[in-house]
Amino acid sequence: MSVPDRPIPNLPARAPSVRPEHGEAFDAGAAHYDRVRPGYPDAAVDFLLAGRTGAPAAGLDVVEVGAGTGILTAQLIARGAVVTAVDPSAGMLEALGAKLPAVRRVRAGAEATGLPAASCDVVVCAQAWHWVDPTAATAEALRLLRPTAGERRPGLGLVWNQLDVTVPWVHRLARIMHAGDVHRPEFEPAKGEGLGVWDRHEEHWTQSVTAEFLIELAKSRAYYLRSPEGTRAKVVANLEWYLYEHLGFDTGQELELPYFTHAWRAEPTT
Repeated sequence: MSVPDRPIPNLPARAPSVRPEHGEAFDAGAAHYDRVRPGYPDAAVDFLLAGRTGAPAAGLDVVEVGAGTGILTAQLIARGAVVTAVDPSAGMLEALGAKLPAVRRVRAGAEATGLPAASCDVVVCAQAWHWVDPTAATAEALRLLRPTAGERRPGLGLVWNQLDVTVPWVHRLARIMHAGDVHRPEFEPAKGEGLGVWDRHEEHWTQSVTAEFLIELAKSRAYYLRSPEGTRAKVVANLEWYLYEHLGFDTGQELELPYFTHAWRAEPTT
């Protein structure tokens, strides 16, 4: 399908003062978030951990900032990594602990985790880097990383699943949902000093869903969670019109939802 004429929305630029408010929005919606948000493609997860040497993930100590409900955490553990999950939301960490009770959980922001210096091999962040101060979070990641004595390691890895807004009907869906975690294909995330150039991985894929599921997916967005009841009702009504009347999907009908996964990896320069 052709790329829409309208510009693709970029990642939100939010002042640090509002980031805690958005984090608190997920406290009440953590279990719902965990049910409706997809995991990450295997190749993208492998990319975050592999580094340029292709070192195996088994035994790697990974600090995952913005770990949320543990969607990526579970995939890291499946590869043999030892994960410390960090998130500022108590609700998110509670949901993570319910399904991954053996994982160490720390309630903190990416900018100041409180973890010991030189205590991990890799720092990763999934679906959350746009909520942090990238300069402070980069400095904290570098503090946490162990010296490598010449061996190259992944360092910092970031990944987002986003709706594939190059598909016209998905582009309009993202606008109705107020999906903020959508960026242009050429986008590179901000980072602080001390990291090399970004290596990147991109992947297009689809998830089988229903129109009802898409409405529930919209309810996991920060915009919806932080809105008053009147705004929430308007979002749902707009989605019902778009999915059932405009696009003509039937109740219970399966459809393929296009996703675009974009990942970045950078190594310490010293």
